[in-house]
Amino acid sequence: MSKEITLTPPVSFAWRDYLEMTKPKVVALMLLTVVVGMCLSVEGALPVQALVLGLTGIALMSASAATFNHVIDRKTDAVMGRTRGRPLPNHRISAVKATIFAFAIGILGFVILFEWVNTLTAWLTFFSLIGYAVIYTMYLKRATSQNIVIGGLAGAMPPLLGWTAVTNHLDNNAFLLVMIIFLWTPPHFWALSIAKKEEYAKADIPVLPVTHGDAFTKTYILLYTVLLGLACLMPVAVGMSGDIYLIGASILSALFFYQAWLLKYSPTKERAMKVFTFSIYHLMLLFVLLLVDHYI
Repeated sequence: MSKEITLTPPVSFAWRDYLEMTKPKVVALMLLTVVVGMCLSVEGALPVQALVLGLTGIALMSASAATFNHVIDRKTDAVMGRTRGRPLPNHRISAVKATIFAFAIGILGFVILFEWVNTLTAWLTFFSLIGYAVIYTMYLKRATSQNIVIGGLAGAMPPLLGWTAVTNHLDNNAFLLVMIIFLWTPPHFWALSIAKKEEYAKADIPVLPVTHGDAFTKTYILLYTVLLGLACLMPVAVGMSGDIYLIGASILSALFFYQAWLLKYSPTKERAMKVFTFSIYHLMLLFVLLLVDHYI
């Protein structure tokens, strides 16, 4: 009698699953805005300790918030095509292990900021974590179609965290950078939610296209690009940035408005995702321009 051969599935590299839960691409973009906040807060060279340990602590706590998001949303993620391949819905990592990991890196990040950066940055980063992982993910996300508008403040905090990591005090100019990201977040997310409307509806998440329809959402996106364009001019108005940033920001704002205009008045099947993708490059290039303008 021939022996039955049992095929053993390949072992998954668990570290990759843990890394995926931290949303590294999102955290990387966020850290860019942290660095810009740091650089714009001083005229000369950045203090090495604030730069290295500030970035490390903020990155760890941001990764912690992202992991908590994976844990809290694991059942919702399982019914959405965009997220069903994540580690928790696929049972590659248990919710318990993911929660322990989130607490561990979050506590480590807080200790680094509290002990070797400053207490202001530590507590601001902690409240940002709570705002995103608890207030937004656990409540606002399923409570109102304005979830991303209200909850977007937590995600807009990184430039302020970078600023306080270096200066240890709050500054009006830092809040201008926060306002830019705050106004950028809704059109960025709403474009994605139009493209994935059916998935959000299936998951019973009341995003704006689900509750008010695509046409209404597209109008809101267009109006927000106008508000965002005005906000992007504020660093020039207060003397924080100069001509290089002014020219670049004006071009980026015009392009974002144009993309939103096409989404509203010349829609195609792929247009919403194009707006979503463009918005990412918009924010990244905008903050690079702030950095370049500051040092040239």
